[in-house]
Parts: sequence; structure tokens; C-alpha cells
Amino acid sequence: MEKHTVSVASLPLDDHILSNIQIKKANLLPGLQSRLDSMEMKEKPIMDPSIPYRDMTDTASKKESIARIIDKLDVENSLRYQRTVEDTYCNVYSYDYCYFAKVYLPTVWWTPESLEKIIRGQDVEAVFEQTVDRIYSSAIHDWFLEWGPNFGWEKMFTAEEIQQKVNAHGGIGIICAKRREKGLSGHIVPVVPETELHKAYRENGVVIYPLQSQAGKLNYNYFSEVRKDWWNDDLYSSYVFYYHE
Repeated sequence: MEKHTVSVASLPLDDHILSNIQIKKANLLPGLQSRLDSMEMKEKPIMDPSIPYRDMTDTASKKESIARIIDKLDVENSLRYQRTVEDTYCNVYSYDYCYFAKVYLPTVWWTPESLEKIIRGQDVEAVFEQTVDRIYSSAIHDWFLEWGPNFGWEKMFTAEEIQQKVNAHGGIGIICAKRREKGLSGHIVPVVPETELHKAYRENGVVIYPLQSQAGKLNYNYFSEVRKDWWNDDLYSSYVFYYHE
């Protein structure tokens, strides 16, 4: 989902300044119309008490509850994530997945003016299309590089590494690719723990295509080999792997 958009991720600051800034999350309140059976209010968290949150008790409970989140969000069938003539909704699904996994990934982000105020120590309220705007997959790629570490995201470097981390700790993995042509859609996909039924694709015991879950032109609750190493497609100028406990 990224038609005719401008990135709001960037602010020209050096790494030393960035590492010492405590930027608050750009969160909107859940909306009554933000539901799995609705196409409305995709910028807001879902208001649905039947959707489980990740159980942080131990690794087993984390992985079991992640599987329940995927089953409940049911990206293959839920109206919220179905493509339209204009757009696909990889960013919406990734946001919802992270939201219920208790990890911060933006679906809206501070405007440059709001960021400047926050950095000066001013208190800014998240108001849609005033102080925050939607952030799409190509801009989220840049957000990870600039702001991800501030919110606990750790950069990974290989499919094997990110799948191992997700499996071993029940954490959250993300692959995000930036579109080469501005104004067209990038892509963002959660990397998820393997289950008895769903596995990553390996060659000689090494993960080549991790187990993922996505909204896009086609929606998959789980996939690995079917889309190969999609992040290396010539459509994309760059990609990142990130992990969060």
C-alpha cells in the first residue's frame, strides 16, 4: 500500500543524536470501525477482545500465542487485508501482527514538524493527518534504519539468522524492502516461528526462504518457498531484516 506517498520517516540528524533521542510511539487509539471484517480505519489498532496478545511467559508460550494471532487475524480471508484496485495492505497486516505481539511497528508516524518539536522536548499528541501520517512499506524500510533501534529492533543479516532467532526466542522478525521507483509499493512481511505444519525452506540444513506471513497481491497465513527470495527482486532497491524480542 503506497500510492503517491512521501516518506515521513526521515529527519536529518547524525547517528549520535539519534541514539540519544527518546522518541515516543506514534500511536492512535483503537477505533470501533477498525475491525477484521471492515475496510475502514486501517490506520488505527483493531478493537477486538477476541484477538489474543503474545503471551510473554516463556518461549513456548510466545510461539504458541503467535500461532493463535496468525490464525485469528487470518490474513487470507479477513476483509481488512484484501487487496483493492488501488492498493495492497502488507503494512497494515504487519502493523496488526506486531501490535498483538506487543512490539512497536508504526502504521502512522510523526510528521517532520512534529519530530522537530518532540526532539526539542515538546509534548505532541498523535492526531491523524495533523501530527502523524500513514507510513508505508518503503518509508518503513527507512524508519527501521533511523528509528528501529530506539524501539528495540535489532538488525539481522541473513534468512538463517532471523529464522533461528524467531524460533529460539519466540520473537518478532520483519523483512522490509524499499521500492526502486518512488511512489510505488515496497513490501513488508513478518517472519514467524516454525510449527509442526509450517516450515521454512532449507537447503543443506540452512534456511534459504524463512517462514513468513503476509498481505499483498496474494495473502498467505504461512509461506516460504512459494515466493522464493522476493526481497532480492529487481523491483526493490534495498531490503532490511530486523528482529525484536
